[in-house]
Amino acid sequence: MPPSTSANAKTDLDNIEKDVDPVHDVSLELNLAERTRLLRKLDRHLLPLVTLLYLLSFLSQILCHLSGNARIAGMSTDLHLVGLRYNIAAVVFFILYISAEVPSNIILKLYRPSRWLPIIMIAWGLVATLMCLVNTYQELLITRVFLGLTEAGMFPGVNYYLSMWYPRADLATRIALFYSSATLAGAFGGILAYAIEKMDGLGGLHGWQWIFCLEGLATMIIAFAAFFLMYDYPETASFLTEKERSNLVGLLKNDSQNLATHYDFQFVLQALKDYRAWIQSGMFIGLVVPIYAVALFIPTIINELGFSVVNTQLLTVPPYIAGCVCTILAGIYSDIHKLRGPYVIGGAFVSLVGYIILYTQRSPGASYVGAFLATAGVFSTIPVYIAWVSSNVGGDMKRGVVIAMLTGCANLGGICASLIYLDPPRFRVGHGTNIGCLSFSILGTTFAMWYYDRLNKQKEKECREGGITEDRKDEFRNMGDQSPLFRYTI
Repeated sequence: MPPSTSANAKTDLDNIEKDVDPVHDVSLELNLAERTRLLRKLDRHLLPLVTLLYLLSFLSQILCHLSGNARIAGMSTDLHLVGLRYNIAAVVFFILYISAEVPSNIILKLYRPSRWLPIIMIAWGLVATLMCLVNTYQELLITRVFLGLTEAGMFPGVNYYLSMWYPRADLATRIALFYSSATLAGAFGGILAYAIEKMDGLGGLHGWQWIFCLEGLATMIIAFAAFFLMYDYPETASFLTEKERSNLVGLLKNDSQNLATHYDFQFVLQALKDYRAWIQSGMFIGLVVPIYAVALFIPTIINELGFSVVNTQLLTVPPYIAGCVCTILAGIYSDIHKLRGPYVIGGAFVSLVGYIILYTQRSPGASYVGAFLATAGVFSTIPVYIAWVSSNVGGDMKRGVVIAMLTGCANLGGICASLIYLDPPRFRVGHGTNIGCLSFSILGTTFAMWYYDRLNKQKEKECREGGITEDRKDEFRNMGDQSPLFRYTI
């Protein structure tokens, strides 16, 4: 059955929103058991598909984005990626990728998630498939630019999509569950690359060309199925009963202080003018540089430690498995404790220790431990950080733009990571840069925790002195997180 029987889900959503009584808070009728059952039902119907979508997205990064898997599989030799050519080809991906993320999330809000996200997937799957026909360095650069354009909206889009379904306090676990697919993609990317390399010569294609072809075809097949399996909004979800829909809408409205959910350009401007969003986006770069360093270079780093190509592909698996476990645990306990900052600091510190080991140690065993810690630690910070930023933005449209700003600015870290691993076999410049980035994020996160706590106390004082109570929340509907009733997560 299609997710929505409506010919125009957006029109249905607008009509339903007008009929909701903002005074009657149905979320208060939910006890803990009912709330848990409702969220579990959302998990069953939403998370498997979005997890699969993002797994394919990150698998594309692992296999097709000039990762070490394709590089050590012979791509560098066949395309003559000498000198800085490999690094430049990695950088050009981000030219259009960064600029397309904010427009993509706006389109997602104006259109339908169940249409826009699969369209994105089909587009990048087609480009990835055609990459198997690349024979020169110049052709590689062109396809990389288009791959960045077509894939830009997936990660911010999925995060924005989930934020429209789950209360803020439950978001980190869900982001962690779908983001953990990235670590699984990293783990199985090495295994798949190892297996696909055995197809070298089949059909006149090299092993690395088969990597591009098969990943792209798989993406398009799943994207086509997503057209029929994905749901749009809580108000139009066919898998919920009428009572469940009413309860979920009330729960989300109460959680957001009944802030605006419709599109208006003023909310886009609110996001673009919010200095906190820009500061947190800058801090996020400090976490993303090590993430991209892992995705782009960890096979190369392990290979430079003296391991064979076959062993290198397989040795990339355990660090990603550890990252998957740490990511899920960090998301779960972050939601349980309703804290974000401490979990970001904890994961960043573990990764920092790993990069210090990589920087200082020479032996393969110790260096592999460093790579293990660096991967496991930094992956666990990303979903918690995104949930933190999402929780501290009021209003649907502003939140969507800020999430896109966050991921867009953070992808500047992808450019940085593409250019810092230039000095094998020790890679001191790369490891040193990651040490600096992680230290910056730890210090910035510590300050942000203090600052948000200070803002909450100021708002509490304003409400107390001005007699502002919950029954006046409709007065501040278009103010976003500037509403005196909005509280920031620490």
